[in-house]
Amino acid sequence: MLQALLFDLDGTLTDTDKLHLQAMQQLLLEEGRVFTEAEFDAHVSGRANADLCRYLFPDRSLAEHQMFADRKEARFRALSPTLQPTAGLLRLLEHAEQTGIGMAVVTNAPRANAVHMLAALGLGERFAHVLVAEELPRAKPDPLPYLSGLGCLQAHAGHALAFEDSVPGVTAASRAGIFTVGLSTSQTPEALLAAGAQLVVADFDDPRLWALIKRMQTTV
Repeated sequence: MLQALLFDLDGTLTDTDKLHLQAMQQLLLEEGRVFTEAEFDAHVSGRANADLCRYLFPDRSLAEHQMFADRKEARFRALSPTLQPTAGLLRLLEHAEQTGIGMAVVTNAPRANAVHMLAALGLGERFAHVLVAEELPRAKPDPLPYLSGLGCLQAHAGHALAFEDSVPGVTAASRAGIFTVGLSTSQTPEALLAAGAQLVVADFDDPRLWALIKRMQTTV
């Protein structure tokens, strides 16, 4: 039976990649560095701040990395006072609540961003568990965040669905043994399938997703 739904945040519950890109481009341009969308997609999208800072500034100290990450996240929050949920999300959340399916957010975003985004979406009270990478020993693409989410919900990997839009996120969820649904908001379907997604949809209204949910809810 379907026991749990585990959701990434950025690019999954809401489309935020363009805002993160804009925040980074603004800050890096202040240093005279041009940062392209292609570079963002290849090296930043879905990754924890520690990983992206190591990529951007391999010669800087950890303290300098943290200062940049803090500035980047503050700039992102300033650019996103209101956000729109991905199509079909509210329908899915309501279905889960009505049928007793556990739900959690599993994100590489810092806690401040997770709180901000969920509040901006009007979802601050919808998730009992919000797991963030900075509070765990390892971030995505390691499976630990998703394994931790399963533990919080007391769910088995074979009885769960994970929703992800990035290659690191899909890799993490699929390595945790969870059927992973990729959302093609920031990556191509081909890239998500290659990373381990078993189904790729444009949003949560896709009939194939609802057929999958029905099958899992009626299978013992």
